[in-house]
Amino acid sequence: MAMQLLLNLILAFVWMLLHDDGSASRFIAGYALGAAILFALRRFWPGGFYLTRLWAVVKLLALFARELVASSFAVVRAVLSPKLDIRPGIFAYKTELSSDWEVTVLSCLICLTPGTLTLDVSPDGQTLYIHAMDIQDAEELSRQIRGTFEKAIMEVTRP
Repeated sequence: MAMQLLLNLILAFVWMLLHDDGSASRFIAGYALGAAILFALRRFWPGGFYLTRLWAVVKLLALFARELVASSFAVVRAVLSPKLDIRPGIFAYKTELSSDWEVTVLSCLICLTPGTLTLDVSPDGQTLYIHAMDIQDAEELSRQIRGTFEKAIMEVTRP
């Protein structure tokens, strides 16, 4: 991915030099042309086209922002309600992520989302013990994590 990005930047600068124009619009045109060339040659790169992975990173960040806002409102609603009607609890979450980096990112995303906290990770790295402020159904919460954060992390880390 880094090699493709570097090659794309080099192509953009070469495009600027060929036209003897150092403007931003000429750089953007060269970058777009370089991206098109790299996309045409994507089957020769072992990791696939780099902009697809970059797009997956942007989607993960947008997903995190959405979950952050939604869970923040849920926590504020629970705190400000006159009757505290929550069921805090701890549940074990079995993850399909394999690398330490993936599990660490998932754990951090869970910790940064208000109302949830990763307490521990099993020695094999496959089970996370999560404290949630309000657990109506642990299976539903597990499906939600698997369908949002875990799926987005896999899109970023796996070709």
